[in-house]
Amino acid sequence: MTTRFGIIGTGMMGCEHIRNLAQIDGVDVVAIADPHERSRQEARKACAGRFNPGCYDRYEDLLARDDVDAVVIATPNYTHHSVMAAVFQTDKHVLLEKPLATTMADCNALVAQAQRHRGLVWVALEYRYMAPIAKTLDLLPQLGAIHMCAIREHRFPFLHKVGAWNRFNRYSGGTLVEKCCHFFDLMNLMVPSKPLRVMASGGQNVNHLQERYDGEVPDILDNAYVIVEYEGGQRAMLDLCMFAEGARQEQHIVVTGDRGQVEATVPGAEVFLSDRAAGTYRAIPAPLSRQVREVGFHHGASYLEHLAFLEALERGTPARVTVEDGRLAVAIGLAAQQSIATGRTVYLSEVEGFSA
Repeated sequence: MTTRFGIIGTGMMGCEHIRNLAQIDGVDVVAIADPHERSRQEARKACAGRFNPGCYDRYEDLLARDDVDAVVIATPNYTHHSVMAAVFQTDKHVLLEKPLATTMADCNALVAQAQRHRGLVWVALEYRYMAPIAKTLDLLPQLGAIHMCAIREHRFPFLHKVGAWNRFNRYSGGTLVEKCCHFFDLMNLMVPSKPLRVMASGGQNVNHLQERYDGEVPDILDNAYVIVEYEGGQRAMLDLCMFAEGARQEQHIVVTGDRGQVEATVPGAEVFLSDRAAGTYRAIPAPLSRQVREVGFHHGASYLEHLAFLEALERGTPARVTVEDGRLAVAIGLAAQQSIATGRTVYLSEVEGFSA
C-alpha cells in the first residue's frame, strides 16, 4: 500500500522532507503547496523524477484532495496554528515541523484539537533520531539516578528564509523556541522529572546586526545560557552560540547519574560511557543506521523519523513524538526568553497560558 503525501511549505525544510521521502519505498508525494513560485520550483527539483505532484499556492486546495493521506507541514512557525486548524477539518495524518507553535495559547489549542483528531499528529523533533543521541537515550538506565544534563550547541547563524521570518521573535517565537525546542525536548527525555523553572542569560551580539528588513533590524538572539530546574531537583543546562562556524563538533551532550555518565557529540559515531565505581570509561559505537538512505541536514534523523511515522500509520499506533512533547518544549523556550527579558528566574507556571 502506498502512503500519499502532501507537503505544505516547500522552503528549505519542506524540500528536505521531499528528498527523504524520495528514498523511501511505498510513498508518493502527490501534492505540494506554497505561496511562493520559487519555493514550488525548488520542490519540483527535490522530487528528482520520483514524484510528479500537483502544485498549489494555497494549502486549502491541497487539503481538499481526497488522495492525500498524510501531510507534512513545514511552513513558518507563526503559521502553524492556522494551517493545523485547516488540517483538523480533515481526517489526514500530519507530521508538523517544530516548534509546535510560537505561543502557549496556540500550543494549548493544538493539543486540544489533536486529541479529537482522527488522524495521527506527530511533531517533527527529529534530533531524538540522531545516532549518538539515540544511543545516549538507550544507555540512560545504566547511569543510575540522573541528576544533570548538559547540552552545548556551537554552530553557524540562522540561514536565510523566505521573507526573513526567522530573523524576528514575533514570527519565530524567538531563538530559544525556534531552534532550542529540540534541546529542551531532549532534556525532558533524559531527565526523569517535570521541568519547574528556568534561568537564562542571552543576547544578540554578532549576527544580523547589519541586516535591515523594511528598515527593521532583526531582534533574534544569537547566544544564550539556559538552566532548567526540574521538580525532582535535577538540572539541565544549554550553552548556545550561533556564531561558531567551524567548531569541531556542533553539539556536545553529557548526561550524569549517580552511577556514571554518558557523553556524545554530533557529528559522531560513538558515545562514551563512564562507570564511577570502576573509575573508567569506554567507547560504545553509535554508527549511522544502515536503514538510512538520505543523510540530509540532520545526520539521517529525518529519514528515520519518517520511517517511524510510516510504521505508526501502518500499525495504528500512537505518535512517538506527541503534541504534548512539543508543547512542553515550547513552554521551556518561552520561559527562557522571558527570563532573559526580565533578568529573573521564571517558573513555567508563570508562562502565560501554561498549565502542567
